[in-house]
Amino acid sequence: MSDPHYPVLASTPIYHGRILSLRKDDVRMSDGTVAVREVVEHPGAVAIVALQDDGQVVLVNQYRHPVRTFLYELPAGLLDMPGEVPLEAARRELFEETGLAAQEWSVLLDLYTSPGMTDEVIRIYLARGISESADRFQREDEEITMTTVRLPLDDAVARVQSGQITNAAAVAGICATVLARDAQWRPLRPTDAPWLGEQGRAAS
Repeated sequence: MSDPHYPVLASTPIYHGRILSLRKDDVRMSDGTVAVREVVEHPGAVAIVALQDDGQVVLVNQYRHPVRTFLYELPAGLLDMPGEVPLEAARRELFEETGLAAQEWSVLLDLYTSPGMTDEVIRIYLARGISESADRFQREDEEITMTTVRLPLDDAVARVQSGQITNAAAVAGICATVLARDAQWRPLRPTDAPWLGEQGRAAS
């Protein structure tokens, strides 16, 4: 998508990987100059705030190679399966990473993760009515060492504030859940609400 105020004069592919791609755009700035912008192309993702009836939120602890450490995160995954809608991806990821299912789903927020360098957008759902799935699940790669933790929602917020939870989607999702809870869940959107990922794909 090219903003008419910042037209893309040329776009050059640099690298195409299994998940990510990198391109170089020549962009006309508002003062008439031309600037080079490197853009990491990303398929998009979903994440889930799984909130149990007892007020505990389900998090995973997973190794992340780029930062060389384990992070507390929301169950999440890529939108990299052709034709899979975000809600179904969220159901699948919740099951694959935690073995859980949910009866009630709502859109909590949409988030550009790092718009200065990537077009990645993530849709974060609130899932309630949590239960153990009757199906079996198997983890792969970094997920083999993944562990699942449950924290009272307010404790999770405290861990955000103390710097123990630093994953961007987890921070945003946890804080947004508290705001939604305190507003009697009125800010929640239906699962078919339009979102940034659709806009980006329609314009590409």
